[in-house]
Amino acid sequence: MKREIYDEDHEAFRASVKEFVDRSVLPHTDQHIADKALPREFWLEAGKQGLLGLEIPEQYGGAEAGDYRFNAVLQEELAKVGAAYPTCHGIHADITAPYIVELGTDEQKERWLPGVASGEILLAIGMTEPSGGSDLAALKTTAVRDGDEWVINGSKTFITNGYSCDLVVTAVRTDPEKGPKGITLFGIEATKEGFSRGRKLDKVGMEESDTAELFFENVRVTDAEIIGELNMGFIHMMQKLPQERLACSIANVAHAKQILLETIQYAKERHAFGAPIGTFQHIKFLLADLVTRIEVAEAYIDKCVLAHSKGELTAVDAAKAKWYSSDVQGEVLEHCVQIHGGYGFMNEYRVARAWRDARVTKIWAGSNEIMKELIGRDLGL
Repeated sequence: MKREIYDEDHEAFRASVKEFVDRSVLPHTDQHIADKALPREFWLEAGKQGLLGLEIPEQYGGAEAGDYRFNAVLQEELAKVGAAYPTCHGIHADITAPYIVELGTDEQKERWLPGVASGEILLAIGMTEPSGGSDLAALKTTAVRDGDEWVINGSKTFITNGYSCDLVVTAVRTDPEKGPKGITLFGIEATKEGFSRGRKLDKVGMEESDTAELFFENVRVTDAEIIGELNMGFIHMMQKLPQERLACSIANVAHAKQILLETIQYAKERHAFGAPIGTFQHIKFLLADLVTRIEVAEAYIDKCVLAHSKGELTAVDAAKAKWYSSDVQGEVLEHCVQIHGGYGFMNEYRVARAWRDARVTKIWAGSNEIMKELIGRDLGL
C-alpha cells in the first residue's frame, strides 16, 4: 500500500540520508561490530551532514526541522542497516537532545548544543538503574545539597552510548521524602571528577551499540547543571517518553521490513526439491501474512508520526505503538530466520543478527508489560 505520510521534501532528505549511509556507514559495519561501538568519525560525519541537529535551533548549529517526519525518515534509513544505528543515533539526537533544547537554560544551550549538533559532544541519558528497570520512580542515585553544590552518588546501567558519551542527562533523587516528585535531571559532563564508566556490556545483540554502566562517586555539580526544574525530573521524563517510544517503533518496523524484503528475495533464489522455496504453499502463505503484518503496523506508526508532528500524540498511543511494533518485529524476524534454514543461524547472515538485535526492543523504553499496563489504566481498569 502506498504511504502518504511523506512529501517531496521528506523524500529528498531520505535520499541524502541514504547517501550518508552508503558512504559512511555500510563500508564500516563489520568494524563497528568488532569495536562494539560507533567511532567518533561516524558522529562527526553525521554532524557535517546535518543529521544530528534536527531538534536543535539554527542558532546553535542545528537544522530546527520543526517536523518530526524528518526524524522518522532518518530513523527508517538507519534501521535498514541494522537496529543499533537508529538506537545510538536516536539516544543522542532524538531522545536526549530535546531535554536540553526544551528545558535547558540559555547558558546550557550555548555550552552544549553546538557540540551536540556537530558530533563533538556525544549524549547519553541516565535513567535505568541496576535495581530499577522500568520503574523510574524507584531510582536510588542521589544528589545531596552541600553548600552551593550537589554531591551525586549512585550508578546507572544499560546506558546506550555510555562508554563514549561526553554528557549524560542523569535522573537523580534530590528529595527522598517526595517519591517521584523528588527527582531532578542534571547534565553531567564525563570530565567531572568522580564520574567513571564500567566495561562495555556484553550483550546478546546490538553489538555496534556501546552500552555501559555509569558510576557517580561524590560527583559535584551546581544548580547550573540542573536541566528543567528542581524535583520535576520525573514529570519531564514522562513528557519526553512518548517521543522515545515512537522513535523505537519507527525503527522496529523499518528494521523488520528490510529483513523481510531480503528474505522474500532469498525465497525466490533458494531452491529445494527442484523449485524456489517461495513457491511452496506454506512459505508463500507465510510471507503473505508477514507482509500484511508489517504494512498494518507501518500504517499505525505513520499515523502516530503524523500525530506527533502536530503535537497530538498521547502517551497511551505511543505505548500501543511501542509494544505492538516490537511484537510484530519479533514475529517477522523469527519466521525470517526459519525460512533461511541453517543459514539463518549464521552470524554472517543479516537475518541472524537482526533476530538477535530485535529481542531487546520488547524490554527497553519501558517493557511491553508496562506499555500494556498504561493502556489498561487508560481503559479504566
